[in-house]
Amino acid sequence: MADTKFHKDEFSNGAHQSRIYSPTFQPLLQSLLATLADLDFDYEKEREKLSNTSPDTNIKIRALEKLKTRHRERREPYIQQLAILQKRMMELRA
Repeated sequence: MADTKFHKDEFSNGAHQSRIYSPTFQPLLQSLLATLADLDFDYEKEREKLSNTSPDTNIKIRALEKLKTRHRERREPYIQQLAILQKRMMELRA
């Protein structure tokens, strides 16, 4: 099967288990995960910068909360796409 990927743990205990990833889904999955990693990296970088620069604690807290909210809002569409993709992949396995 051209779309079957084998993982190192699949041959443990003499049992063979294969995971099937459609070549159609894998690039999308990788892209979504890479985008989420980029968003998380940017968020952590901005959070660190804010934490180190603002001397006023109240301003810093408000700015960090806004940054956190923006981060969640930016991630949400990608999380939703991952959920849809996971559902489709599970439907193919059934």
